[in-house]
Amino acid sequence: RESGRSRGFGFVTYGSAEEVNSAIRSLDGVDLNGRAIRVAPADSRPKREF
Repeated sequence: RESGRSRGFGFVTYGSAEEVNSAIRSLDGVDLNGRAIRVAPADSRPKREF
């Protein structure tokens, strides 16, 4: 699906698991400029081999 809008994603590093869980609880699903944001731990990907 090509909407022409940026996905607008980013990554954040926290100092503790407590901070991670607090951010998820307080920010996941919050409306930001008309878009619901998703806050979740990043999925690890297998290393690519060329």
